[in-house]
Parts: sequence; C-alpha cells; structure tokens
Amino acid sequence: MANGNLTPSNPSRSSPSRFRSYLSCRIRPNSFAELELILLTFCIGLQDAVSFPDFHCFASNQTGNTVFLVLAIVLPEMNGEMFITANIGVALGLFLAAAWLTGQVGHIVGPRQRWWLILCNFIQTALVFAAAALQYTKGVELTGDRTLVAIGLLASAAGSQVVLSRALEMTEITTAMATAAWLDLVIDPNLCALRNRSRNRRVAFLSSLVLGTLVGAFIYKRIGSPAALAVSGAGKLLVTVMFCFNGAEEENIEQGKEEV
Repeated sequence: MANGNLTPSNPSRSSPSRFRSYLSCRIRPNSFAELELILLTFCIGLQDAVSFPDFHCFASNQTGNTVFLVLAIVLPEMNGEMFITANIGVALGLFLAAAWLTGQVGHIVGPRQRWWLILCNFIQTALVFAAAALQYTKGVELTGDRTLVAIGLLASAAGSQVVLSRALEMTEITTAMATAAWLDLVIDPNLCALRNRSRNRRVAFLSSLVLGTLVGAFIYKRIGSPAALAVSGAGKLLVTVMFCFNGAEEENIEQGKEEV
C-alpha cells in the first residue's frame, strides 16, 4: 500500500552522491599512504639512475642541477665535458614549473582530495611512459631536441610528484631529495628509541631511494634506460590504482552519509 510518508530508497540517485563523496574525500595520511610514497621514491630512484648517465643531469635531484647550472654560468667552457647546460636548464625549469602548477592548483581544489591525487599521479605516469617510449623508439642521445623533450617529461613528472608527496603531510618522505632526510636522521635525538615513527619513515625513504637507484643502474646496464623508465612508470601506475583504496578522513565519511 502506498504511503505518502514513506518513500522507497532510490539507489540510482544515492549512488552518484556516494561516488562524488568518494572522489572528493580527503585521503588519510596513514601507513598505506606511507607505502605509496615509498613506492614513488623507488620510482624516482629508477629515473635518476638513468637520467644522469644519459643526459648528464638529474630528473629530480635539483640540488645537483642547481650547482651545475651555476658552474655553467661561471665556467661555460666546461659545457659538454662536465655537464650539458641546456639539459640542466630544462630539467630545473620544468621541474619547478610542474611543481608550481601542481601546488597552486592543489591549493584551489584541495591537495589531498582523492580525485586530485589520482589525476596528478596518472598524468605523471603518462609522462614517464612517454619518455620511455621516446627513448625506445628514437634512441638515447646526449644532446638534441628529443633529449630535451625526454628530460622535460621526466623532470615535470618528478616536480609534480614531490608536491603531491607534501600533500600527504609526511615531510620525512619527500620521494626525491635525500640530503635533508640524511641530516634529520643522524641528528634525531630519539634515533635509538624503540618507537620512532619519523625515524622509521626516513629510513624507509632512504632505503627505497637507494634500492631504486641500484635496480635502475642494473636495468640500465643489462637492458637499457627505456626499460628502467618503463619499470618506473609501471610503479607509478600501481600507486595511481592504490590511491583508489586509501582510507578517507572521518569528516568526509560523515559528510557522504549525510548527502545520501
């Protein structure tokens, strides 16, 4: 019997609300998110292991690129021997440009929203795969337009990735730069404590970076740089999928329930 006070539920109307809430929820920084950042660190290690021997610059380590760029200004006669000025300039410039764009847009849309993390990491993955495809089909050259394109793709992916890692509020895991992590690790007043989450994160980050570099160097020597970049892209694709399963912060869960 129909009852004006009772309206049957309509799954077709509630499902879109739940899906919107799922995509717009803020990712909770927890152990699962730590694992994702460690995997992204491994991928960066793979990239830098091949970018320096291939291009004489770093895709993500902008400390080294900054030093080389200053040397290129002061000692231009070293261009082509110790470094390639154009390669360094493109790597540093596009790393910063991608970081700026990712960071500023993230401020507007919410840097920890699930859909934003998935989208950014998917784009980064596509950039790495594009660099791998370019290297595989056109070969590896130290200089030239194709080289600058490959460097730009990798540096852009790295810059966006570092900003994305900041959004998860685990400053111990930058996924790229190791200097601060080494320093903070050795000066930690609770270095030998049984329970120390920050120390554990730094150790995991540094270990993953070293392991990624070792694996990247092995693949580079045995198979070639395109294969190393392909493995890095596959790792980033895995993390993109993993972002679909992160836990949400409680306020977003409650908001989703109210919308339904």
